[in-house]
Amino acid sequence: MTEQTTSADQAEPTAEQQHFEHLLSEDSRVEPRDWMPEAYRKSLTRQVSQHAHSEIIGMQPEANWITRAPSLKRKAVLMAKVQDEAGHGLYLYSAAETLGTPRSVLNEQLLSGKAKYSSIFNYPARTWADMGAIGWLVDGAAICNQVPLCRASYGPYGRAMVRICKEESFHQRQGWEILYELSHGTEAQKQMAQEAVNRFYGPALQMFGPPDADSPNSQQSMEWNIKRFSNDELRQRFVDMIVPQAEALGLTLPDPDLKWNEERGHYDYGELDWNEFMSVIKGSGPCNVQRMKRRREAHANGAWVREAAQAYAERQAREAAASSENAQDQTTVMAGRGSAELIGA
Repeated sequence: MTEQTTSADQAEPTAEQQHFEHLLSEDSRVEPRDWMPEAYRKSLTRQVSQHAHSEIIGMQPEANWITRAPSLKRKAVLMAKVQDEAGHGLYLYSAAETLGTPRSVLNEQLLSGKAKYSSIFNYPARTWADMGAIGWLVDGAAICNQVPLCRASYGPYGRAMVRICKEESFHQRQGWEILYELSHGTEAQKQMAQEAVNRFYGPALQMFGPPDADSPNSQQSMEWNIKRFSNDELRQRFVDMIVPQAEALGLTLPDPDLKWNEERGHYDYGELDWNEFMSVIKGSGPCNVQRMKRRREAHANGAWVREAAQAYAERQAREAAASSENAQDQTTVMAGRGSAELIGA
């Protein structure tokens, strides 16, 4: 006797489910009005909003150096970069909102500590060379991670990433140029550049997330075509990319186990400090408290701007409604006159 299946097991996929699966199988886009599984919506909301939070928090370490940049040109370029990051955050919040969660809720999740942002931004930028290391390593890791996201299955996210990646590539070149000038300057400048690379190399590699075996969300995201490569695959790509770049800079990557593996066709690299990674994520990094304190202060100081914008929007809505009513009244009057003329009144 065969075991009877439940009605849930016997249930055929709905037309909506079939359409969703078809979009994924065809490597096409899921759009906001398409049906999607609740788990897909929830996972995307978490990922896109976390990405948005990271862009906003990531402005802080670089903004601190705008007034201390060594030249007017460097100030202008750094200011433009910080403005770019603000724009990236706004693009991503807009994309996240299309999944059904208002921006005010997303923002409150960050301010309350419920939502996370990239752990890399909880490290201090101690010298001007750190601006170079952040641009070269941090933005470089971001590009390596985000270029595949341009093909993410969710349309608004993928389209936002196209513009973001174009601007991030400029940021990486800016960082590399800063390090190049320092590494080809005085001995003190070269040492400053090397120390900055030493500080940010490990945390930059951790930006791709924990090893695949310890990353429960990664595999599902790949099945949904949100991610295209695993954490370890992306990390390996990044290492292979930066080794020759470091040689061109004349700087050394702080990893004694870093060497070319002829058999694999990739560079081997040492184990990362995942205990530190988890500690920073849980709030014990060098700058976690400072970053959130500054973010909450900025949110409070911007309350009057949000209130003014809301008041303006409400006034515009009232005026539009009144204008619509007047137009309707005039149309009614004209229609009445036309009817009267037709009957000879």
